[in-house]
This record gives sequence, structure tokens and C-alpha cells, in this order.
Amino acid sequence: MPSERLMPSLRELQNAVRLSLVEREDSVAASYIIDDGLAPERRLSVYRNTFASNLANALRLSYPAVRRLVGDEFFEGAATIFMHERPPVSAYLDEYGAEFAEFLVHFPSAASLVYLADVARLEWAVNRALHASDAEPLDVTRLAALEQSDHDRVSFVPHPSVSLLSADCPIDAIWRAVLAQDEMALAAIDLAAGPVWLLVQRLATGVEVARVDEGPWRFAAELFAGRPLGTTLSSAGNLDAPSLLAEHIAAGRFIAFSLDDAAAHVAAPAQENRS
Repeated sequence: MPSERLMPSLRELQNAVRLSLVEREDSVAASYIIDDGLAPERRLSVYRNTFASNLANALRLSYPAVRRLVGDEFFEGAATIFMHERPPVSAYLDEYGAEFAEFLVHFPSAASLVYLADVARLEWAVNRALHASDAEPLDVTRLAALEQSDHDRVSFVPHPSVSLLSADCPIDAIWRAVLAQDEMALAAIDLAAGPVWLLVQRLATGVEVARVDEGPWRFAAELFAGRPLGTTLSSAGNLDAPSLLAEHIAAGRFIAFSLDDAAAHVAAPAQENRS
């Protein structure tokens, strides 16, 4: 009698498929597949091609400006290497590619485009904002109800779509010009114009990328990092910190707050928004 086929565990099957998809080693996964008119290796090849195509398309969607800056051939080559070195760790395709900017920093063929990795960082911040969970803005009445003595202990929780980034050249202008396919605007950009300090946020009308001055940017960075309000205000120097704080609250950039020695956030939880 033929020997009975042993059923692999889920973990064994997952490891075998990952080995096939990422390392192109089919022997283990093929041993679990019934040959029903199409060889197991052929089935795995079709699945691997679909897997790679989906990852490449996710990178194209997340990094359209990078793709236009370097051209399709360069982008596809870089994406292929990236996909092999950094396979996905999440089932959600919109989360794939977070490390692409870091990859470009160390990618020898991209060395001549000194701003490429920073443009990629901006594009990922935009992608992150676009797909961030929905969350209700901070209820200011709860903040107002605090005792005066508790104000310095407040630590804010930023909206999931909000992020800050900086760069040594005007990457926001490059990003906009490339996406608009405005060659004149791109040619007019002065790469030596100095650093830019950017705030990214999803609004009802879409994702906004706004420039801010360095001082307010650093103030916002401390708030978004959850530093206690008293500490943040004391290091604000000559900034109009109360006005800046009020602006962030009015713009819905916080969803919760806690007291620095309290465990629970004082706000409603964020709602997942996945399709």
C-alpha cells in the first residue's frame, strides 16, 4: 500500500510557503501539494509571480514620485531587490514598504540622487496618513475639566495620521513638482535653499503636507512624542507656546491625553478603518 501522506501543521505549511515565495526553494512546499494536472513546482511559480506582482504594485502606489524621479526600469530593479531583502511581515499590503526609504539610503545606484530617500520618506508619511485609523479628535471639555495642578502632567496622544519630518532640501517642492509633472517647477527648485520642516496630516479634503518653522516644528515634535506639557512648555523658549498648542488642538491633531503617572488615556479609542 502507498504510504499515507502526513498532514503538515499550519506553522509548517506557512514556513514552507514562505521559503518558496522568498527564497525560491520549492522542495518542502511542493511535497505538500497534490499533483492534479499541474506540477507542484509550476503551481508555486504561479503563486510566487502573483505574490511578487502584488508587492511591486504596492510599492508603485506608495512611491509614485520616487518612481517618476528614477524611471520605471530603475524603480522595478530596486523594488525587486527590496522585495527579496525585506519580505512583508504584515497581511496588509498598505503597510508594505515602510523601510523603502532606508533601503534607498544604502542602495548604491541611488547615491547620485541625494534627495531620493527623503522624498521616499515623505511619500511614506503621506501613505501612512492616508491609511491611518480613524479617530475622534480630543474632547477639549475633558481637558478643561482638569485641575490646574494637573496641567503640567498632561501628555498628548497624536492622531494616527499625523507625523513630522525634516530634510536638508525642499523635498515637498520636489514631490509636488514631480507628481504634477511640472518640469519647469522642478528645474527651478534650489536644492541648497536650506532645510524644510514638514507636518503631515489627513484632513477631510485629503492628506496635507505643510511647512512649519523650525521652532514650532520642534515644539510639536515634543508634544507628539508624549512629553509632559510642563516640560514641553518650559523648553519652548520665546515661542508663543499656548497659541501653538491651541492650534494643534483646534486642528484635531490630538485624540487623547494622559497624566504622566496615570495608566489610562482620557479619550475614546481609535476606530480601525480597513477595507
